[in-house]
Amino acid sequence: MRAVTTSPSSPEPPPDGPARSVDVVLPCLDEAAALPWVLRRIPPGWRALVVDNGSTDGSDRVARELGATVVREARRGFGAACHAGLTAATAEIVCFCDCDASLDPSDLLPFVDEIRSGAADLVLGRRRPRGRGAWPAHARAGNAALSLLLRRRTGLRLRDLGPLRAARREELLALDLTDRRSGYPLEMVVRAADAGWRITEHDVPYTPRTGASKVTGTWRGTYQAVRDMSRVLQEPPAREGVTP
Repeated sequence: MRAVTTSPSSPEPPPDGPARSVDVVLPCLDEAAALPWVLRRIPPGWRALVVDNGSTDGSDRVARELGATVVREARRGFGAACHAGLTAATAEIVCFCDCDASLDPSDLLPFVDEIRSGAADLVLGRRRPRGRGAWPAHARAGNAALSLLLRRRTGLRLRDLGPLRAARREELLALDLTDRRSGYPLEMVVRAADAGWRITEHDVPYTPRTGASKVTGTWRGTYQAVRDMSRVLQEPPAREGVTP
């Protein structure tokens, strides 16, 4: 099913000028408890695109009441939610952030500055755990293993493949990302590397999430994510010519 966008309950900033140059995609599955904190941390003038991926706790209502634009994506999967947000975005720069209060969307400000200045084409957040249980050992081990495989595949020396990131919308769409599960974030990095993008990292605080994790909170979820991402790394390089 195609994503359907519903209008926010409060007026959006004007479409011209820097106030509407950034959209923040927030994939959401039962995050009603975390949404108020997350949406309060969206930088002024940026638009929050909350992609409801089948929530049953009223997340869509909470997001709309707090002024966010709600995008519905019936197809379950982290990648499906992220891509629905990307296709619904209209701003020049698109950011991605988890919706569970483990990451602060205001930390995206230097990411966007780096994209705007032309210093980078894709900026990623390197998660630095704060607080007990912020990043379980099994999830951290899986991330480290994937980072090593990514280095062998692309030559990139990244230390994290976290969800906090920023890039230009048109260039992201041109990557033609196809994964709709947990492999989506890695596929974005792999295809960007294949296209010769400049990819950088910024350290960001990573705190215990609100509620139960759907992926990295369990061994099974982590295994599924690693399997999805490993499949991405086995794909041949994307077609040439996708340049930022």
